[in-house]
Amino acid sequence: MSVAVTLSGRGLTIDALRSLAEGRAPIALCPDGLRRMAESHDLIGRAMAENRPIYGVTRGLGARSTEALDSARLQSFSVATIRARAHAVGAPERDEAVRAAMIVRLNTLLTGYSGASPNIANCLLAWLNAGLTPVVPSIGSIGASDLTWNATLAAALIGEGTCRDREGRTGASAAMMHTHGIGPVVLAPRDGLALASNSSATAAVAALALAAAERSMRSAQMIAALSLEAFGANVSPLDPKGLSANPQPGQAEAAQGLLGYLAGSDLLDPVNARRLQDPLSLRNLPQIHGAALAAMATARTATEIEINGASDNPLVLVDTGQILSSGTYFTAYLGLTLETVSRALVHVTVAQLGRMARLLNPDTSGLAKFLSAGGPDQNGFAPVLKTAEALLAEIQHAAQPPAIWPSVNANGIEDCMTTTPVAARALRLIAETSARMTAIEAMIAAQAVDLRGDGSRLGLPLKVLHARIREISAPLESERPLGAEIEAIADFLCRIGQGGEDMKTLAHTSTDQAPTMANHPN
Repeated sequence: MSVAVTLSGRGLTIDALRSLAEGRAPIALCPDGLRRMAESHDLIGRAMAENRPIYGVTRGLGARSTEALDSARLQSFSVATIRARAHAVGAPERDEAVRAAMIVRLNTLLTGYSGASPNIANCLLAWLNAGLTPVVPSIGSIGASDLTWNATLAAALIGEGTCRDREGRTGASAAMMHTHGIGPVVLAPRDGLALASNSSATAAVAALALAAAERSMRSAQMIAALSLEAFGANVSPLDPKGLSANPQPGQAEAAQGLLGYLAGSDLLDPVNARRLQDPLSLRNLPQIHGAALAAMATARTATEIEINGASDNPLVLVDTGQILSSGTYFTAYLGLTLETVSRALVHVTVAQLGRMARLLNPDTSGLAKFLSAGGPDQNGFAPVLKTAEALLAEIQHAAQPPAIWPSVNANGIEDCMTTTPVAARALRLIAETSARMTAIEAMIAAQAVDLRGDGSRLGLPLKVLHARIREISAPLESERPLGAEIEAIADFLCRIGQGGEDMKTLAHTSTDQAPTMANHPN
């Protein structure tokens, strides 16, 4: 059995979150985190005894935040908070994303800022380790906390919703909890709002979407290197001396990665370049891919802060005894970083389409028209460009920033929103669509390598990559439907983008061992 991963409220990475959300290891809780929760919950209890005004505990919510709750309602208010806000709609969110949201909330509860009881953490832990996942519709958050989405999830925890087990069976949560020896969670004061009002769902979907985008980018780098080979490109724009003249973030990393895949290639000798200057989709790869890598690095920092940070209102500060009104649930910066990644991937995809078109054009590639191995009755890969443009249209549309407007909630008290969940789901769609675009470039680049007849000049990483593509998709010698092969290559690229032995073989040359460009002209 896998060794349990301990959550502490600190140090959770996107990669660890994805692994846990996929159920690869059981979860344990750090005792210090539970102690912090107990201490902050005790502070809530003392404040209640003193009848101090506490948002969502001794006072109402939203527009009723100035109204005191009578003693008869204090104990039942947590359950009422969930029932009154469990309004998510639409198609069910993916189980992986729901589990990730639960893990993020469990991790952030352990920071001790929420004032929730340790019982809530133990409930989430039991569900996760039992493989039970609430069924939660995907739409319900405007990014100023995930209130209605989280409340729908929490309804399952109290036995009033629906859930699914790890075998995919769906049923009433109360019955399925009973089957797994878990009882509905009993909510103490503050617990209902702690479960409902936080940004864990947005952070979780953002983390998984960014992980998918990073995988897509690794695949795009590999296939771009194959296109450089297929074109017989001039690789002097990858020279670190040239890039240092205008050292924009990400471009040196992109160039070094491309050089790693080109290790052992004849292209690294400048005499083998076909042209003095290549089209921009080849020449500007360090700038285009570098911008995406830099955007992803910024988004990763923002996301990992979010999955380890407190997004509660109010915040409970045990050291000072304060219970503060807070705005830490507002995800504006996270949303902006995700939108930037989406726009950066548009640039990556536009360049992919440009390289494909250049390879299909004999005037620029020096190869057969449309890379056709046949006569004038065959159009080779020309019709596939329509599919590529359709994919680009989907990506362009999804990459438009979601609209923001003044919220009309709570009689004007909650008058701003971020729509970050929309940006997160859009990035997820873009990453998945990009994989298909990269698969088409892979097929075209492999065909160009075959037609140029210089496959023996490839370095080891790209020889391995070319061979793997050919195991999935044979050279296009006569016309045939290619949709299934595009999907199969996309799946392959997704797997190697996640790492593992395939990736290690293809990128066997480490960054510090990558070939230099010392002999290239400036």
